[in-house]
Amino acid sequence: MRPSVLAWAMAATLGLVLAEILGGWMGHSVALLNDAVHNLSDVPALGISWLAMKWAQRPADHDKTYGYHRAGTLAAFTNALLLILLSMWLGYEAVERLRSPVAVVESWMIWTSLAALAVNGGITLALVRGRGDLNLRSILIHNFGDALSNIAIIVGAVLIGYTHRQWIDPLLGLAIGLLVLYSSLGILRASAHILLEGRPAGLGVEEVARAILTIEHVQEVHDVHIWSLGGNHNAMSCHARVPDMHMDQCEKVLTNIRKKLEEFGIEHSTIQLERAGLPATSGYVMPDPIRKA
Repeated sequence: MRPSVLAWAMAATLGLVLAEILGGWMGHSVALLNDAVHNLSDVPALGISWLAMKWAQRPADHDKTYGYHRAGTLAAFTNALLLILLSMWLGYEAVERLRSPVAVVESWMIWTSLAALAVNGGITLALVRGRGDLNLRSILIHNFGDALSNIAIIVGAVLIGYTHRQWIDPLLGLAIGLLVLYSSLGILRASAHILLEGRPAGLGVEEVARAILTIEHVQEVHDVHIWSLGGNHNAMSCHARVPDMHMDQCEKVLTNIRKKLEEFGIEHSTIQLERAGLPATSGYVMPDPIRKA
């Protein structure tokens, strides 16, 4: 998929957010305002994916020796914090509306939500081609959820028109606000985990260490660290003990270890070879030394 598709999707979503803010203000609808915040949470996700695709080929430099993979993660962390604060404020407004209902303009709710449904539906269809990519798949699911919230607002507006029960709007707004809060907390946890150099999901330290032990001549693995640079870019460092051997043989061992790590999606590795049988000179860190049986 071309980055331009994500750029257009981001521009369309920003336009939709502005339209929903206007519609919510003109129609006195908390549900539309909360849905605007919900759609606003898509913007960083789309922007991060766009940055990831644009910057993937950008080489590392003297200052950013690992490249720019974490720029998107930092943006996600910051946006998640802002969205949590916004969702809490809009949740408070929804509770106040439940206590003191305000008459809404159903036509504004319906027409604005129909426009939002068209935009979210179009973005969803545009992203279907890239559903094999985990990053794009998460955006696809998020936009599908946005489309469902648009349908809920339309149904709510119709019910208000027939029943004149104004509490339906703040109740919908509260539900959407909780959805934004839940999504934002997930983004906050995931981005904080990467920024704190946590272990990538699906990669077990001991599993990787034992895979290295299947390499010929490797007798022990210790000081294993695995972390994410952002996106699908993973890195690892470890110490491996091998018998006393010629440098050419050591190079073959290193090559075989790196090939094994590529099977786990680890593209950057730093491996320190040590002669087997020597006493440890440093504390063992995550995990304890793993030796061949």
